[in-house]
Amino acid sequence: MDGMRRLLKPKSITVIGASDNPSRAGNVVIRNLLSDQFRGPIMPVTPKYDAVAGILAYPNIASLPRVPDLAIVCTRAELNIDIVEQLGKKGVKAAIILAAGMNNPQLPPAPFTPNYQPSLEDQMLAKAKEYGMRLIGPNSMGLILPWLNLNASFSPISANKGNIAFISQSAAVCTTILDWAKNKSIGFSTFLSLGDACDINFAELLDTLCQDSKTEAILLYIDSVKDARRFMSAARAAARNRRILVLKSGRTQAGSSAAHIHTGGDIGLDAVYDAAIRRSGMLRVNNTHELFAAVETLAHSVPLRGERLAILTNGGGPAIMAVDALSDRGGKLAQLSPETINRLSAVLPSCWSHSNPIDIIGDADITRYQQAIKILLDSDDFDALLIMHSPSAIAPDTATANALVDTLHQHPRTKRFNILTNWAGENEAATARRTFTEAGFPAYRTPESAVSAFMHLVEYRRNQKQLMETPASVGYDNHNSHQVHELVNMMLTNNIHHLETHEARPILECYGFNTLPTWIALDAVEAVHIAEQIGYPVAVKLRSPDIRHKSEIHGVVLHLRTAAEVETAAQAIFDRAAMLYPTARIDGLLVQRMADRSGAQELRIDVHNDPIFGPVILMGEDNAHWDIHRDAAVGIPPLNMALARYMVIDALKTGKIKHRSALEKIDIPALCNLLVKISQLIIDCPEIKALNIHPLLISGSDLTVLDASMDIQSFSGDKQKRLAIRPYPKEYEESCVLKDGQTLLLRPILPEDEPLHKTFMSKVSVEDLYKRFFSDVGELNHEALAKFTQIDYDREMAFVAVAQNANINPDTNEKEDVVLGVARALSDPKNHDAEFAILVRSDMKGLGLGSILMDKLVRYSKQRGLQYLTGMTMPSNRGMIHLAEKVGFSIDVQLEDGIVEMRLPLADKKDS
Repeated sequence: MDGMRRLLKPKSITVIGASDNPSRAGNVVIRNLLSDQFRGPIMPVTPKYDAVAGILAYPNIASLPRVPDLAIVCTRAELNIDIVEQLGKKGVKAAIILAAGMNNPQLPPAPFTPNYQPSLEDQMLAKAKEYGMRLIGPNSMGLILPWLNLNASFSPISANKGNIAFISQSAAVCTTILDWAKNKSIGFSTFLSLGDACDINFAELLDTLCQDSKTEAILLYIDSVKDARRFMSAARAAARNRRILVLKSGRTQAGSSAAHIHTGGDIGLDAVYDAAIRRSGMLRVNNTHELFAAVETLAHSVPLRGERLAILTNGGGPAIMAVDALSDRGGKLAQLSPETINRLSAVLPSCWSHSNPIDIIGDADITRYQQAIKILLDSDDFDALLIMHSPSAIAPDTATANALVDTLHQHPRTKRFNILTNWAGENEAATARRTFTEAGFPAYRTPESAVSAFMHLVEYRRNQKQLMETPASVGYDNHNSHQVHELVNMMLTNNIHHLETHEARPILECYGFNTLPTWIALDAVEAVHIAEQIGYPVAVKLRSPDIRHKSEIHGVVLHLRTAAEVETAAQAIFDRAAMLYPTARIDGLLVQRMADRSGAQELRIDVHNDPIFGPVILMGEDNAHWDIHRDAAVGIPPLNMALARYMVIDALKTGKIKHRSALEKIDIPALCNLLVKISQLIIDCPEIKALNIHPLLISGSDLTVLDASMDIQSFSGDKQKRLAIRPYPKEYEESCVLKDGQTLLLRPILPEDEPLHKTFMSKVSVEDLYKRFFSDVGELNHEALAKFTQIDYDREMAFVAVAQNANINPDTNEKEDVVLGVARALSDPKNHDAEFAILVRSDMKGLGLGSILMDKLVRYSKQRGLQYLTGMTMPSNRGMIHLAEKVGFSIDVQLEDGIVEMRLPLADKKDS
């Protein structure tokens, strides 16, 4: 049993530093273990007492009568290195460290400083790794597993059984959530305080919890993420199977600094965290108030069918507040059909609203509420229903709540919708809210909190849709990366690390950017001569490697219309530079013809190197007070057209890009195409440390880079590992030849391949599909096809064998590729084993394609460092079994179960 399994399913516990002193953590943990009635052995370790809380204690770890599954270490920080070593020698494989203050270096702050000693945390972790032990903490509150009756924490409050897993870096947030959840009767499957997360982190827990049958939703409180690549991979995988909410602290710069002090993590841009959470298909909430509302909604909600909200109320004012809140957050109010309006009019007073919100008037009694709800549930006009109630003598709070709970439970269509309630007021209203909560319907005190909870569901649904959206293809080879590398290497050889517009222009043009021609003038006279040649009006800009911000000295002058204006402006720029920066190198001036700005909009696009998530793309309005913390929409490479579109729409929706009716409407596909090109440039050229395009002039579909700068530096590492999400691995592309002489392209699958994959599946026989999937497949829908084509290259691979330009598309009359076979390998999170599958089009058998795909998978798996390749098929699939035997798989035929297991060791015998 490995450390993670012992941590989350322990059968025995030892408490190191157990105490009979009620104020000590070692006593609280023992009492919590007893009060929750943990069924396994509890073994206190302390040299001070013979027994703790009536349980026989042991003087030291070596004297324990058996090897415990899990150790809870309650001792002081400076003792924990030795304690972890003793636990390791005993054979313990999982421990939770409660002590704080272990992540500060012992002496100077850098490893190369004389007398440097690593932090207590680093030393403790090194000992744990030596013995194969997994650690939670330090600075952890502990662990609560309600389904195992285990409370191995020092929390004053335990947790009820439920289906939500909660993982937090903050012990204080843990106790706050537990206190609130008790009051709301909300339970948990796992409740874990990560603390400083020196070893086990969010990524591993997400991988584990998304396989847990007791867990339906996962809630994360994050101060900082340490390994962005692993976090993103785990989150993207988990979000396809579980609902995941994130409360991320440090939304402001000051908050980020406080988070850094708390956990020692790097400080990244909050907007980048926001983009990463959306990109992973999770949902972010902004504060504990939203978190509570979101947890309550998660605990009781069904998957949202759509975004239309109907509001039923006995008070117009609160309903208007709900509509305002809905509009502020970009929500959608449902439209009632004529049939529904007519049915409501038959039972409601003539003065009812006749629209949504459905105001049944302040004198509404319980019967009127029930009649209206039944009519609404009979319709398909909405996806979620918010039932609102203001205090009323005619419809008392508790009596109305009880009656409506019965009505909702009795109606056969209730489970088709999300039902939310808002009972305003205190005292009896609080009792009514509890009635709804206990009946499985989330209840909120205010209209705004109810709408906020609904919008959490909407935003989560949108993020999930983004996770599954099929992008349009823009081609992956329409650029000259080889020439870019030559240009960059030449500049680095000449010790040039900062590029201005004229130097960056050839690089940008290699990727299809439209740039404004630029000329260099050494003095004012030459600037005039160039202006005469290219035509007025012109812009003149200072060229100096030592003055990065030309605006500081008014080093850019625009709209110059005569030779005299050019000469005066040029000389003035030289004079200001000499006066303000007398030692700066001045390399002359840049002269550009003024672009036509009539009706055009100016944007700014930056490539920023985030300390956690690596290179990211920022976009917003071009203005003098650009603030990357506030003014930028964020995209995380790699981008495709679908992801770029979400970035642009987000920028428009949040005001990062303003809607201006006087300007020509932005061509969104054209802007998306440019963002995809920037993403590809970043991926292909790791030497580009920063890129600033300001402004980008956009007039309809015409996008022109007017000014750009670039920082470059030598790069010698793995260019893909610097990215939070692994991009398309072009290095795996190769050609192959079938027995009939046909040449195919063997390449990794792309999200854009969904239509090709659908056609491919239609050419596979029902019998072959049954052998592959062990069931009747039928026609695959978009969600299923998206899961096949939108893969995480960091932990999964699918190779497609493609006949290029082999078919005429009847819709476009253009040639298109055809997929003839697919081979897949899905590795476990530890990169130890991978499960494989191969499927060849039924009319392509006998041409050697299966052998080609198998060979490709084996080579890929060995290169990846996997230990085993495993697969499963049916005994009737003789072709697959024969192929596996030929390659060297061991074959285990299990006739009783109707399966054949195949296993291939990949490591050389001398390495195994």
